[in-house]
Amino acid sequence: MDYSRKIAERLWNQQDKGELESHREETFMDDIVQKSHIEKELLANLEGVKTVFDGGAGCGRFSILLAKRGCQVTHFDISQPMIDKARELAEKEGVLEQITFVKGALEDLSAYQDRSFDLVMSFDSPISYTYPNQEKVISELVRIAKKKICISVTSRLGSLPYLSNPIQKNQFILDENCEDSFVRWCVENKKNSMEQFQFHPENLDKLMKEGLMGGEWEIEEYERGGTPWCITYSFMPDELKTILEKCGVSSIRLAGPGAYARTLPRKILVKIMNNPTWRREFLEFSYKYDSNPYVCGMGKDNLLAYGEIV
Repeated sequence: MDYSRKIAERLWNQQDKGELESHREETFMDDIVQKSHIEKELLANLEGVKTVFDGGAGCGRFSILLAKRGCQVTHFDISQPMIDKARELAEKEGVLEQITFVKGALEDLSAYQDRSFDLVMSFDSPISYTYPNQEKVISELVRIAKKKICISVTSRLGSLPYLSNPIQKNQFILDENCEDSFVRWCVENKKNSMEQFQFHPENLDKLMKEGLMGGEWEIEEYERGGTPWCITYSFMPDELKTILEKCGVSSIRLAGPGAYARTLPRKILVKIMNNPTWRREFLEFSYKYDSNPYVCGMGKDNLLAYGEIV
C-alpha cells in the first residue's frame, strides 16, 4: 500500500472526523458556497438518474440529497467515523434504506462492474489524495459510470494563493466565537501567522510546475506516528479536461466554486450569509459566476467537472 492511501486512512479515520465534517456548512462560508454550487449542478442533471455512486462520500451531504430525490445511492468512503455519521444522518432524514454504505479506498473499485451506476460523483478532492494514482482513479470512476460523472479535485491555480496567505481560512469563518477547534486555532494564531510569514517564490514555482503538495515531510510524520494532512495532487483545468476526454467523457463543463466569494472581505461575506435573502441571491449569482470557464481555475479549493459518458 502506498503512503498516500495510508496517510489518508489515518487522517480521515480519526474519531472526531465524522462530527466535525458534518458541521462545516455551519462553520465555514467557503464550504457553504462550494456545496451550494455542487447541489445546484447535481439537481440540474438528475434526468435519467436512478443509481448513484458517491466516492469519498464523507458524512453523506450529497448521498442523502440524492436519496431524498428517489435515487439508490452507494455511499463509499475510506472513513468509518464518517460512514457512521452519514448513516445516522440518513436515518434521521428517512432515507437509510435507499443508501448502501461501503468502506473502501478509491484506489480499488474492482468490486464494481463497468457502467454500474447512472451517475458517479466524488467531491471535496478525495481523488487528489490518491497520488500518484489520481489518473487511474479517474479512469476507474468513469468506467463504472453509465450516463454521467461529476467530480471535484484540488485546483492548482486555486491553491497557489494559500502559499502567500497564511490566514486565508480566516476569511471564511462564519462565527469567530464558535467552539470548533480549528476555528479556535485560526483565530488564536492569526497574529503569529502573519508576523512569521515569509515569501518563498520558489515554493510557488514548484507547485505551479509539479502540482504536488506534500511528500517527504508527510511520510516522515506518518512514520513517527503523527497524522499529517494528505499528500495532495492539484490539477490544472485543461489537464483535468484532457484526462476525462481520454477516458471517453463528453460535454465536459468545468467550474471553480468559490471564485467570486474569495474576492470579498470577510465582514461583507458574513453580512451576506446572515441575511437569508442576500444569502440565497449571492449563492445563485456565485453559481453563475463560478461556472464561467474564464474563472474555473480560481475556485477556493476545488475544480469541479461535469460530463456525460460516451
